[in-house]
Amino acid sequence: MIKKNVLDALNEQIKQEFYSSYVYLSVAAYAETAGLPGFAHWFRLQADEEHAHAMKIYDFVLDRGTQPRLLAIDAPPSDFGSPLQIAEKTLEHEQRVTGLIHSLYDLAVKEGDQPAQVMLQWFVTEQVEEEKNATLLVDQLRMVGDNRAALLMLDMEMGKRVGG
Repeated sequence: MIKKNVLDALNEQIKQEFYSSYVYLSVAAYAETAGLPGFAHWFRLQADEEHAHAMKIYDFVLDRGTQPRLLAIDAPPSDFGSPLQIAEKTLEHEQRVTGLIHSLYDLAVKEGDQPAQVMLQWFVTEQVEEEKNATLLVDQLRMVGDNRAALLMLDMEMGKRVGG
């Protein structure tokens, strides 16, 4: 059985993962209307991935014989600025999520919840990849600078992302 404080934290993380999905879906819409279909595609897949993360925790709670409690999700922002600003906000967002995952893992350790620790280890590893991808995007957009042709090339490259 999951202790109440661990369950509450898992429910909060489900909410945060769904919020992440909303944020990235909003970025995708913004990019699409800004004429950056590759960015839109990349962020739409990112939204799908965050939704899958929420469901992974949701299913874990169910597998432990407990009903997940779905919490209200705030509306995401809708204006993101330049592609570089989008990437920088993405990195900041992923760093915040990493902090939430680490805190949740620490709680599972403190409470002696080994199943939660095992499940959350996947998220700890996943956040390394998420921050790496966001950092790469920031770095590439800084290299692009004001070069519109380079931005279009990067947009085309982002459009090649395959769901995972």
